[in-house]
Amino acid sequence: MHSDRQPQDFSIEVSPEVGFIPEALEQFLAEKYQFKQDEGTIRLKKRSIDARGKQMKVLLQGSFYPKKATPPLISFDKHLLPDVRNAPRVLIVGSGPAGMFCAIKLIELGLKPILIERGKDVRARRRDLAAINKDQVVNPESNYCFGEGGAGTYSDGKLYTRSVKRGNLQRVLDIFVDHGAKEDILFEAHPHIGTNKLPGIVAALRETIIAHGGEVHFNTRMVNLLNQSQQATGIETENGDLIEAEAIVLATGHSARDVFELLFHQGILIEAKPFALGLRIEHPQPLIDRMQYHCDMRPLYIPAASYSFVEQVPLHGQQRGVFSFCMCPGGFIVPAATAPGEIVVNGMSPSRRDGKFANSGMVVAIEADDVKEFQKLGPLAFLDFQRKVEQQAYKFGGGGQVAPAQRLMDFLQHRYSSELNPSSYQPGLRSADLHEVLPQSVAVRLVKALEMIGKKRKGYLSNEANLVGVESRTSSPVRIPRDPTRLMHPELEGLFPCGEGAGYAGGIISAAMDGERVAEAVSVFISSRVKKTI
Repeated sequence: MHSDRQPQDFSIEVSPEVGFIPEALEQFLAEKYQFKQDEGTIRLKKRSIDARGKQMKVLLQGSFYPKKATPPLISFDKHLLPDVRNAPRVLIVGSGPAGMFCAIKLIELGLKPILIERGKDVRARRRDLAAINKDQVVNPESNYCFGEGGAGTYSDGKLYTRSVKRGNLQRVLDIFVDHGAKEDILFEAHPHIGTNKLPGIVAALRETIIAHGGEVHFNTRMVNLLNQSQQATGIETENGDLIEAEAIVLATGHSARDVFELLFHQGILIEAKPFALGLRIEHPQPLIDRMQYHCDMRPLYIPAASYSFVEQVPLHGQQRGVFSFCMCPGGFIVPAATAPGEIVVNGMSPSRRDGKFANSGMVVAIEADDVKEFQKLGPLAFLDFQRKVEQQAYKFGGGGQVAPAQRLMDFLQHRYSSELNPSSYQPGLRSADLHEVLPQSVAVRLVKALEMIGKKRKGYLSNEANLVGVESRTSSPVRIPRDPTRLMHPELEGLFPCGEGAGYAGGIISAAMDGERVAEAVSVFISSRVKKTI
């Protein structure tokens, strides 16, 4: 390839040892396309694994760019953001991906974000995570769900979404790279950052917000939403401070039950929202590798295998979705409770995904028929149903954060497990009949779905696997409604529900994109108010 050529796209299939070893890939492409490294740049745009046949393939898409035509790697540069310390103030409640990306977009739009977080900064959170794992003490303000970065920070850091129409996916990835994420998230089919890398990136995002005139306040919990004449004007904090702003963004995450209850008791419109509930399943990672890659032993240069399952399971004439959720190859199960007296489990994995185990949620869609006894609670019906199941898991766990568990085949055969397999779950497991922990309709559907999966994936149904309860924080059990155009609450001017907690996202990427969309809506709202006063 000569330097005067135009950019040249390529789409090829290669062996895994070529696709995942950079030196081998560079040599392969140079030979195939007569390309010399000093003449330009090879830029991958997508890399994915095809393991459907006996021989695994790696699918690559990319481009060759001559030196003079090589575009910047990313389109975002934090150093170009304006200083907004004297700009109109926007209050953001919650510093998860929705809140942080909303703050950065507001700065770009010339508005000052004031971000408050009930929990601690991302580094200080680690002490509370150690306490819940080792001492089994739950801090209601700082845990795997609450604190800087939100629930996604100490998780797998998955960066893929099906909601690509909701915002600019590439921009979100660019911002992550600009704050320290590895460049491979730009082209991997299923990119992830890893729980060991995310805290540093979250801290860098915060530093950008502060450096350009925004504010970030930790250990600051909202206890009252101030409004006047159907206009949100500010909040009151637990310390009695009043914080006023031109607009308020609620980005509190899917586990902020006190926020949902506060809105309900203040007469602010909220709605019950279906979610999903089930268990977390944990296999030895080599078993999943063999099942997915059809090989006795996975070469170290190939990523740990993952899976994704969706089944439609009939019961009493009703079809209900059962699906894997937040699959963590080479990861571990963690205690994600946000209050004493409940057991909640979630999954996470480091950037290298080199742990001994693979775990995934296996959950059932919960609908109105499942929560009939809670209907008197109106918009809080699903929330209270969720809470009761978590308390039931605590009862069968036997105290602390010990989780109830059962070997997979024993669960399918409704048989008590006399012993459990080794597990990554640090607080420990206690053998229990998970049919008694879960609502019957959920347990029965899980059995049927697992049997259906077992027929399609040889080796998946194994007593080498544990089922651990309960996986219940898949999404928010409440939706805070908003106008689809203005993205504002339909009854309270200036209040902008945002992200996963409001019911409009499901994961890091979709929450970040929703945060950016809400920031744009806030900018339009504030601009319209300014015009009215002129």
